[in-house]
Amino acid sequence: MNRYTAKTAVLEVVLIVAGLIFIAPLVVMVSVALRDPDGDVGLLGFTWPLNFGNFGTAWVQSAMGASLLNSAFITSVSVFLIIALASTAAYTLTRKTRRWSRGVFYLFLAGFLFPGQLAMLPLYLWFASIGLVGTPVAVIVINVGGFLPFAIFLYSAFLRDLPRDYEEAATIDGARPSRAFLSVVFPLLRPITGTIVILSGLAIWNDFFTPLLYLSGSGTSTAPLSVYTFVSTYGANWPLVFAALIISIIPILIAYFLMQRFIIRGFASGLKG
Repeated sequence: MNRYTAKTAVLEVVLIVAGLIFIAPLVVMVSVALRDPDGDVGLLGFTWPLNFGNFGTAWVQSAMGASLLNSAFITSVSVFLIIALASTAAYTLTRKTRRWSRGVFYLFLAGFLFPGQLAMLPLYLWFASIGLVGTPVAVIVINVGGFLPFAIFLYSAFLRDLPRDYEEAATIDGARPSRAFLSVVFPLLRPITGTIVILSGLAIWNDFFTPLLYLSGSGTSTAPLSVYTFVSTYGANWPLVFAALIISIIPILIAYFLMQRFIIRGFASGLKG
């Protein structure tokens, strides 16, 4: 049996302190969201009685329902396109050993070096000229283009270490390259696909600037923009801001809890999947 040592005790204390540090902002957010202007401030900043009406007010005044649907649509379509385009592009670039493959790969990596802020005005004017400003399509295109270099880099690094035996066996059995990729190679990419889904999905769901730039004044809003409804030039209604913020993060938390078994399995399976 493993003995309980001083090192174990110190490790437990460190983990408990780290957990408290991470949970402190959540406690503050919940306490402010439930704050009643006429209540008495008690333990940990909670007012008594608790004002759950802030959530209903935030939901109605910010039109949070429609905003959540828009965020879900933009995030799901963007992540799907990122996975589809990045995986196929990386597979082609790593398996087609031709002169142009390395050059195109480095061209994609140049996206890491290119400051996105330099392209804001030209992109906005171009989207405006073709009538896409004010539509989710513009936001989706920006999200996909922004994450493609990173996703292609991760997929390419993973594919270079992936043995070709599986796809070669499928090719010998008569499968075309596209069928070999979809049926054999792509299932083996689950670990890195899970990583890209998590990183890109969270970033796109929480993105504030891109929807603000392309959706302002259109009547279409996302969850972060709805939270901003309660912020004005001269101040903010913090109970409603935090109530709307809690509402906006609930869908992404539910999605994570529903998918965590598959996400963890994907990370742990490696090439065994």
